[in-house]
Amino acid sequence: MPPLYWPGAGSLARPDHPSTASEPLMRPTVTILALWAATAPAATLAQESLDPERDAMYARYMSIPSLVKGGVVCSDAGLLGGAPCSVNWMPDGQSFWFAEGQPDHTIIRTFDPERAVTEPLFDTERVREGIARAIGYRPPYQGLPFDAFTFVGDGMASVRFTFDDRSFRMDLESYTVTPTPPAEAEAAARAAPRVVRQGFTSGAPAVMEVPSPDGRWLLTEKDDDLWIRASFDGREQPVIEDGEEDYAWSVQGASWAPDGARAAVMKVDTRQMARVPILHWLKQTEEVEFAPFSKAGNPYPRQEIHIVDVHGRQAVEVDVGDEDQLLSPVGWLPDGSEFLFLRMFRSYQTLHLVAADPATGETRVVLEETQPTFIKGIGTTPSWRSLARPLADGERFLWISERDGWDHIYLYGMDGRLIRRLTDGEWPVVGIVHVDEAAGYVYFNGHRESRPYDTHLYRVPLGGGEVVRLTEGDGQHSTAISPNGAFLVDTHSSTSRPPRTEVRTTTGEWVALVTEADISALDELGWSPPEEFVVKAADGVTDLYGLIFKPHDFDPAARYPVIDYIYNGPFVTWVPKTFLDGRSIGQAALAQLGFVVFMVDGRGTTERGKAYQDVAYRNFGRNEIPDHRAAMENAAATRPWMDLDRVGIHGGSWGGYMTVRALLLEPDFYDVGVATNGVYDIHDQASMAIEPYMDLPSENPEGYEYGSSLRLADSLKAKLLLIHGTSDVNATFSATMKMVEALIRAGKPHDLLVVPEQPHWFTGQSAAYTDGALRRYFQEHLLGLTGRERGVSQ
Repeated sequence: MPPLYWPGAGSLARPDHPSTASEPLMRPTVTILALWAATAPAATLAQESLDPERDAMYARYMSIPSLVKGGVVCSDAGLLGGAPCSVNWMPDGQSFWFAEGQPDHTIIRTFDPERAVTEPLFDTERVREGIARAIGYRPPYQGLPFDAFTFVGDGMASVRFTFDDRSFRMDLESYTVTPTPPAEAEAAARAAPRVVRQGFTSGAPAVMEVPSPDGRWLLTEKDDDLWIRASFDGREQPVIEDGEEDYAWSVQGASWAPDGARAAVMKVDTRQMARVPILHWLKQTEEVEFAPFSKAGNPYPRQEIHIVDVHGRQAVEVDVGDEDQLLSPVGWLPDGSEFLFLRMFRSYQTLHLVAADPATGETRVVLEETQPTFIKGIGTTPSWRSLARPLADGERFLWISERDGWDHIYLYGMDGRLIRRLTDGEWPVVGIVHVDEAAGYVYFNGHRESRPYDTHLYRVPLGGGEVVRLTEGDGQHSTAISPNGAFLVDTHSSTSRPPRTEVRTTTGEWVALVTEADISALDELGWSPPEEFVVKAADGVTDLYGLIFKPHDFDPAARYPVIDYIYNGPFVTWVPKTFLDGRSIGQAALAQLGFVVFMVDGRGTTERGKAYQDVAYRNFGRNEIPDHRAAMENAAATRPWMDLDRVGIHGGSWGGYMTVRALLLEPDFYDVGVATNGVYDIHDQASMAIEPYMDLPSENPEGYEYGSSLRLADSLKAKLLLIHGTSDVNATFSATMKMVEALIRAGKPHDLLVVPEQPHWFTGQSAAYTDGALRRYFQEHLLGLTGRERGVSQ
C-alpha cells in the first residue's frame, strides 16, 4: 500500500498511494478503513518526561531520515517510502536528472547511461548568483534553492523553477535569471490541472482536473455538474448540467478518448446510502455534517459510466448492469472503438472486464474471473483495479489472475480468448511495470526468490518463454524503464542495507552505480538494523517472517519488555522490507525507550499466495492473535532477553482492532495495549474493507458475531488506552464509543483519549500529543516509570 511516512511511533499518518488505491472512483463515496501509518512530529512534547535521556534518544532516532545522505533518485522518495520509482527523464528520453542533498546543500545531477557519467546539471554558484541579481539578495544556505524545475520550450535552452513562491526563468547559457513573464506564468498556471476537490477520506489524494490528449481542455466539476475549462484562455463552460446533491458527476478516473472529442465519465448516486455524523465540537455552537457511509451489509453507492460528447454536450449512458457492484475504468482502445472497464460484484467472487460501445452504450463481457473465496479486496498488491493491461495494438491485453493460487500473467485477445500463459510457479507476480511491445517483453515485479517478500524486476517474452530476473541484491527493488526502452533505473535497499540507485540495461547487464546512501552519521546513535527472524505460526507448520527492533544500548544479558506492533489487516503486508521506511523509523525510536519492538505478518495477509490469505476468509479475528502470540513465544525461545512476562501491543485502524482483540483473546499474555482509531465490532466496518473477506453479514452471521470484540469486554485484564479522532470518516468515532460502552457494562477500567476534529490520520500537534501519550503509557505500565522516576527496569 501505499509511500508511508512515519515520524511517530503511535500516531496515524496518511498513505500517499494507492491509491489512495483504497478509495473507489466515486464522489462522495463509501469510506475505507485505510492503511494505518504514523505522521506525528518528532518534536518533544510539552509533557513531563518520564526518562529524559531515553526520550531524547527517541527524538534523535525520529530524525534519522535527515542523517541519510543520497542513495535515491526517485522524485517520490522511492525506497524510503516504498513508492514506485518515478524518474525525471531528460528530453532525450535516455538520461535523467535527480536532486540530491539536504535543503542546505541541494545539487541537481544528471546521469547519462550511454557514457555512465553522473555530473551536475547546473553550476550551483552561478545559479545562486543569477537569483541574487534578480531578487537583490542571496538565497539561504549553500546549495540550489529549488529541487525541481521544468524545461521551457522544445529545447533545453532555459528552465523554469519556483523560489520563495515566485516563478523564475533561467537561461542555461548565461545563467540570467528573470521573473517569469506574467503572460507565460498565467499560461502555465492555466494549463496545469487544478484541484477539483479534496479526497473524501483523510489522506486520499485530491481529485484533479483531467486534461485532454492535446492539453487544450480539462474536464472539471462545478455544482455537481460536469464542466470543461480551456487551458489556452481559462474559459469555463458546462458540459452536462443534470447533477444534483448526492447524485453528482465526478471527474475522478475520467478518461478522454484518443480523439479528444469524447470522454468516459462517472456519475455517482449516494442517495440510498446511510449518513454518519461528523460533529465539530470546537465551534462556538457545535455543528454537524453528514457523510455517506456504507457499513457491512448496507447499501453501496450506485456508479454510472457515461460516454460524453464534450463539445456537443450530450452523453450516452453505458449499460453497466444493475447489480451491487463497483466499477473501475481501464481505458480506451487505441482506435476509440470501445471503452474498457472492470466490474467487481459485491461478493468479490466475480470480476468482469467489460467493453462498451461508445456510440450506443451497449456492453460485452470480455473476460470473467471467478474465485470460490474472493478475488481481491481493497488495497491488495496487485489491486483488482490493476489486473487488466491493454496492449497498444488494441487486439490483446495482459491479465493477472490468482486462479491457480498465485498471481500470474496471462495474455488474452480482445475476444476473450486465452492466447498463452506467461508466468507460472509457486510465487506471486506483484505488478506489471512496463510493456515493450516492439521488443516483445513484459517487465514485472514479483517475489520469485527464496526470501518470499523480496521484490525483484523480471521480464518475460510476450511470445512465451523464460522468466529472467533483472535486478540483484536482497530486499525491495523499485525500477523505472527509460522511454527508449534500453535502460532500467533500479533503486533498492533492504532492512539492513541502505538505498542505492544503479542503472542496468533492460537485459539485466550492469551499467553503473548512480548514487549510494551515506549512513555514517548513524554511527553516533549506535544504530543497528532490525533483526530479521523466521518462526512458525500457531499451526506449527507455516513460516512467519518478521523484525525485532532493539535499543541502541542493547544488552543481551538484560531482559526487555516486548511491544507487538500489529496491523494484520487482510489486504497488506506490514513488516518493513526496505531501509528505514516509516514504520522502521517509528518502531526503532520506540525501542530506544527500553523495549524490544516485535513485528510479524501473520496468516491472512497478502503476497504469499491465495491459501495464505484465505486463512482469514469468513474467519477474520480468529487466527491473527494466535499467530502473533505463537511467533513471539517461538522467537523468545532462542532470545532470553525477550521478557514475555511484560508484553505490550499497539496499532491503529485494523491494528487498533487487533490490539483490543489481543487483550481480550489472550488476557494472560498481553499486559498493556494502545489502540487508535479502531473498529471493534466488524459490523461497523466500511463494507468494502470487510465484505471481501467475511461475505455479507446476512451470509456469515456466525463469523461476524465471532469477530466482534464487544462481546468479549469482560475478558479485559490489561491496561488499555483507546484513542480516536472525532472527525474520522474511515473508522467512525462511534466504533470506539461502542467499545467504551461495552467496557463500562463489564465494569472494566480503561483509559480514553478523544482527539477533537482529527481524521483517521492525525496531524500537527494532535499527532505529536497522541504519539507522546502512547510512549508514556508503555513507559508507565510496562517499565513502571512514574513521575520523575528515572531509568529503565530490566
